[in-house]
Amino acid sequence: MIARIWSGESLLWLLLLPLSWLYGLVSGAIRLSYRLGLKKAWRAPVPVVVVGNLTAGGNGKTPVAIWLVEQLQQQGIKVGVVSRGYGGKAARYPLVLTPRTLPSEAGDEPVLIYQRTGAPVAVSPSRSEAVQALLADQDLQIIITDDGLQHYRLARDVEIVVIDGVRRFGNGWWLPAGPMRERASRLKSVDAAIVNGGVPRQGEIPMQLHPGLAVNLRTGEKRSVSSLTDVVAMAGIGHPPRFFATLEQCGVQPVKTVALNDHQVLAAEDLQALATEGQTLIMTEKDAVKCRQFAQDNWWYLPVDAVFDDESAPRLIQKLVGLVRR
Repeated sequence: MIARIWSGESLLWLLLLPLSWLYGLVSGAIRLSYRLGLKKAWRAPVPVVVVGNLTAGGNGKTPVAIWLVEQLQQQGIKVGVVSRGYGGKAARYPLVLTPRTLPSEAGDEPVLIYQRTGAPVAVSPSRSEAVQALLADQDLQIIITDDGLQHYRLARDVEIVVIDGVRRFGNGWWLPAGPMRERASRLKSVDAAIVNGGVPRQGEIPMQLHPGLAVNLRTGEKRSVSSLTDVVAMAGIGHPPRFFATLEQCGVQPVKTVALNDHQVLAAEDLQALATEGQTLIMTEKDAVKCRQFAQDNWWYLPVDAVFDDESAPRLIQKLVGLVRR
């Protein structure tokens, strides 16, 4: 239902317009207060790069953050990552991740980034405190923030917006009548707009999410996802249909698909009931980080990587490298 409202297919969005106007008024006032200097943003002693979005829901932001970290690491640059840690509840903040940190403490996306990149990661509702915690513990040269475009308390040197190239901005209205956290005109002030799938518009950087080999949660075995049989597909991400479409593109026709809420807490008994004996449960890597402790032999995940074929992507990396080495 919410997808139909946000796309404009359902006229129910008209009933929510007053709330959207209020959301836009409040969010605009917050941003203006920082622009006018009425509120002060904290500036880190190292460059800060924000990877965010203008809409609610998944759009490939975390794979882009991972790609940035890995590209900078290949340049010999020491990178740290901070996040709000949505979906996690730590005993205290800021929380600097360790190999023992659970998604229930830090959130699934920070744990995923930490496991994939090995970069230092910290989470806190106050991103500035997360940055300070990392810098107190590590000699870092640049910070990537996973989300936080609207978190103006942290000053930033570069803003990167990730856009779902298929859904784009729906009906264009603020939450809750539409999917927007900020209006599309905000793109005029960001440094780069990366478009995940679809057809990019002028000035946008095209990106695709490419699946890798399926990985068994218990053994680490890797194999082509198309070799799995009697597949039950599960996705607890911002836009589950994207994952199911990826499986179909890989030649997998699941016998059942299960769409869960983004950042949903996963319990062993719930997942065990999804796939019967002889079936294979395939999930996203983001879901997998929450299931490793109770994974079954027939549970697999499919990692995806952000892939760029456009020459503007290397230029973006060189811009970030230049911030560090200037």
